[in-house]
Amino acid sequence: MDEVFRALADPTRRKLLDRLNERNGQSLRELCSGLGTSRQAVSKHLSVLEAAQLVVAARRGREKLHYLNAAPINAIAERWIRRYDQERANALTDLRTALEQQPMDGNDAFVYTTYIKSTPERLWEALTDPAFTRRYWGVGFETDWKPGSEMTWEEGGRRTGDPEQVVLECEPGRRLSYTWHTFTPEWAEGAGVGEDVLAELQAESRSRVTFEIEPLGEMVKLTVVHDGLDAGGALRGMIGQGWPAIAASLKSLLETGAPLPA
Repeated sequence: MDEVFRALADPTRRKLLDRLNERNGQSLRELCSGLGTSRQAVSKHLSVLEAAQLVVAARRGREKLHYLNAAPINAIAERWIRRYDQERANALTDLRTALEQQPMDGNDAFVYTTYIKSTPERLWEALTDPAFTRRYWGVGFETDWKPGSEMTWEEGGRRTGDPEQVVLECEPGRRLSYTWHTFTPEWAEGAGVGEDVLAELQAESRSRVTFEIEPLGEMVKLTVVHDGLDAGGALRGMIGQGWPAIAASLKSLLETGAPLPA
């Protein structure tokens, strides 16, 4: 918590957050452009923001892109929001919204980072083995996890298959990426999603999720990047609420042996 407030205290770092808020997923070169600060100085500021977990870096090919991370702001709200009157609570909500807000055009990305007391091998198993995924997520996957292979999603006895539901990347213990599932009437019925929202979801671009695993001593750092989302779309709102809950339940399962209550 101290690192978060220390990082936010510097005006240059706040400006970097503002620029990422305007357009998420920028390289160091892009962030330096027009800032009037040396590349080395910007790199140091980004390191402070990463240490505070306000910014998460993810590799995309040869580039290292930077994304806003909502987790620390969520933690601030969860810790103190009950003690504040409504006006102060609204102020905290506005701060969180400013950091999570998506741009008004193009595609958006949701990024979430958590630290789990586990091993890369155990976390990988929890991300790919239906015996694990059903416990904390309620979803099972049928696939051989080879890049290009199709995936069948099974949730509540309902199976969803589509030629565009495929594995994109698979590096055991390090990186996993696949396209998001197809929104069908059967899925909507099971999920309690109305026809109007289903129509919105079906009209949006197909997105993808990427899991990046980094060992840190007795812990692993898990970064979830869900990109290709339509800015302001129905799925973006669902993802913003869903991934923190799924990641928290996954963490609980690996550290305590039990997922969070559904």
